[in-house]
Amino acid sequence: MTLPAVLAPVFAQALLTFVLLFWMGGVRTKAVRAKAVEVRPGSQRNYGWPAKAQQVSDAYHNQFELPVLFFALVPLVIITRKADFLFVLLAWVFVVLRWLHAFEHTSKNRLRIRFGLFAAGAIVLLIMWAVFAVRILLAAEI
Repeated sequence: MTLPAVLAPVFAQALLTFVLLFWMGGVRTKAVRAKAVEVRPGSQRNYGWPAKAQQVSDAYHNQFELPVLFFALVPLVIITRKADFLFVLLAWVFVVLRWLHAFEHTSKNRLRIRFGLFAAGAIVLLIMWAVFAVRILLAAEI
């Protein structure tokens, strides 16, 4: 596969992270200006953000959990020249599931649907890692 084909899903995943970052900044700024943030003494992290600000913040922070394994895998696949159509297809499936997960998280936030999207993405990513591991372990050369 070409390098742009392999990296396109990475760019889409990074775009999701930046979209959520700026959205989070916007809703938090709006909440602070509206004095809608409850400062909780003694708590270092929980400021009692309004529901929407917390939803967007949680969706943003989710981009530094499961996607980290995706971002770690891509350079390995490129360096070892194991990127093929299957890898790119699975990468796009993973990224689409992450976008859908973020959309659900920041909209209706139905836990059952959100968890299903998260679990599907985790399974796709596990398959990507398993395929890569098998290809590396069965390779005759370094």
